[in-house]
Amino acid sequence: MTTTSNPCLFCRIARRECPAHIVYEDDYLVAFLDTGPIRPGHVQIIPRDHYPTFDDLTAELASRIIVLGQRLARILKASHRVSRAAFLFTGGDIAHAHAHVLPMIAPTDITSRRYIAEENVTFQPIARPSEAELGQVAFALREALKGKDTSP
Repeated sequence: MTTTSNPCLFCRIARRECPAHIVYEDDYLVAFLDTGPIRPGHVQIIPRDHYPTFDDLTAELASRIIVLGQRLARILKASHRVSRAAFLFTGGDIAHAHAHVLPMIAPTDITSRRYIAEENVTFQPIARPSEAELGQVAFALREALKGKDTSP
């Protein structure tokens, strides 16, 4: 589905035309660190080909994303010493199907508006880790993935 002229940021990352801290890649998927992470280790998993939304994915490709998400979740839980990791498909920010995987340190790391009591919620800017910090986290995740079965 991807064309060489596609301006989609995630397509450009998958083609290595745009820099990213890649932690995993194969013929179908690319996983890289989120540059505005909710928590350290926040990874996005994308299909190499362009699918605008989650429901556009083939069942096989969605399954590959889920299996890789499970592998990453186990690594993130162990490395951050937490009992849970979040996994969710989103698509509100970039119209390219993608999943997020991150360690759940606080119960509010991933939440819904329906749980927030205040009518007017305020947000602070997301702290962006340095390239060196992202590089260290990406290296650690790549090494952990090497120690396991690499097929998603």
